[in-house]
Formats: sequence, structure tokens, C-alpha cells
Amino acid sequence: MNKLKVSVSPHIHSGVTTQKIMLDVIIALLPAAVAGCLIFGARSLLVILTSVAAAVLAELLFCLACKREITIYDLSAVVSGLILALSLPVTMPLWQVAVGAVFAIIIVKCIFGGIGQNFANPAVTARVFMIIAFSKTVAATATPKGVDAVSSATPLVILEGTAKGELPSIIDMLLGKRAGAIGETCVVALVIGGLYLMIKRVISWHTPVAFIASTFIFILIFTGDPKTALYHTLLGGLFIGAIFMATDYSTTPTNTMGKVVFGIGAGFITSVIRIWGSLPEGVSYAILLMNILTPYIEKLTRKKPLGGDKA
Repeated sequence: MNKLKVSVSPHIHSGVTTQKIMLDVIIALLPAAVAGCLIFGARSLLVILTSVAAAVLAELLFCLACKREITIYDLSAVVSGLILALSLPVTMPLWQVAVGAVFAIIIVKCIFGGIGQNFANPAVTARVFMIIAFSKTVAATATPKGVDAVSSATPLVILEGTAKGELPSIIDMLLGKRAGAIGETCVVALVIGGLYLMIKRVISWHTPVAFIASTFIFILIFTGDPKTALYHTLLGGLFIGAIFMATDYSTTPTNTMGKVVFGIGAGFITSVIRIWGSLPEGVSYAILLMNILTPYIEKLTRKKPLGGDKA
């Protein structure tokens, strides 16, 4: 009994650390980042480096100013900066990229206590902030290099009917040969990253599949056109949002049913915004709104222990 040690939980450690999880996410994002650089040119890399550097520096300076433990080594700031950069157009002014990254880290993450305590996904919230603050530059698109411009507008805007142009082929959409943000166009690269995270058990399939499938189904119901529903599913930031933003540990439900409800809710909001909203894209807004609802979803979908009293 003299050797008995009492300590706080957890008592069993799996060896999985925040740093390892974030490293896996970075690895999963690399195919989309590489594809973005190949599709849109070298400036894509400059946008990515600016966003990541600003995010890491912002967290470091905040920790030093507030005399907190330095947390940049967990790589969460790198992940937030990378996801944000991949959701922006290659033509985005670098100073605006830096402002968005700083907003993500300082306002959304650090002020609320750091990783695991933020109420919403930092990259998603920063992108919504940038849409409001820098609407013209966020909405700007670039034609993939080496490809004839199908339209100066994104395919989503063409589908909405506010711009004229010819929609790219399904193959071109899967490979990323279309206008859009740096990391959202190549669906194949995003799926490869998502499968990697599922194999490594960093994320489960429930939220991404529910999000993507429900978006297709709702738009099919709203429009009655399978082709339109398919294009809406493959275009915009749906895949990068469903795989890398809607699966954030601290801002989405932890139980299986909650994850499915989160994905369906995000798909419904995305579909409503795309069909009837004033903006062609709705993924960021959908995820942000569902982040806010996460505590309620968690409470309504949690399992009751056998024989336990109602909470």
C-alpha cells in the first residue's frame, strides 16, 4: 500500500499526442497543397507559407505576451494556417492572408483558452471574417495555369445563373482544372487526404460522408436535377470543408449520432445558401453555424447509460 500512487486521469495513455494528430492532418493536406501549387502556380506556395507563418507567429507572440506556455510545438497553428490558405484564392493579397491567419489564432483560438477550448473552427471562422472584410479579393478567382479559361467566374456562380460560362467536365472537376480556391479544386487530392486520416483513425467517416451526401440529396430535392446536384457536390469548398473543417475535435460532436446530425445539418444549410442565398458558397457558414450548435447536438444525441437516471 505504501507504493500506491494517486493521480488525476487519464490513467492509461495510448501514446497519441496532439502533435502526432496534427502532423497526420498536415500530411493529409499535402496532396491538396501540392495539387494547388501545380494547378495555380508558384504563388500558391507563397500564400500557404504566409498563412502558416502568420498563424505560428501570432500564437507565439500571444503566448509570450500573456506569459503562457508556448504551444506552437503542437502544430495546431500550422494546421489552421494551412487549411485557411487552401481555402483562399491564389490572387489573395499576402497582407490580407496574414490578417486572416492572425484573426484565426488570436481571436478564435487563443482568447478562448487555446486548442480544445475554441467554440468554432479557427480556419472556418477566419474565412467567414475574410469574406466579410475582404469580399472582393476572397471572391476573386484565377484560371488554372496552362488551361484555357472556361469562365472568369467559378462554376458555382455559373450554376447560380449570375454569370455566363461553360461548366467544366466532371473529370476536370475531379482533377482540379477549374477556377476556385487553392486547395478546394482537386477533389481527388482531398479524398486521398481524407482516406489517410480515416486509415490513421484521426477522423471517422460519419461527418464527411453525411455532409457530402446530404448536400447532394438536398440540392437534388430542391432543384430536381441530378446533374446540378452532382456539380454542387464536387464544386466549391464542400470536400475540404467536410473532411478537414467539419471534423475538428473540439468544435464538433464526439458521439457517432452527433457526428451524423452535424453533417446532415451542415449539408442542409449549405444547400439552402447555395440555392436561395445571395452567396454562391455556403460551406463555411454552414460549418460555423453547426459549430455553435454542437453543445446542443451533443446533449441531445448522447447515449443514456443502462439503468442510469435521466440527466
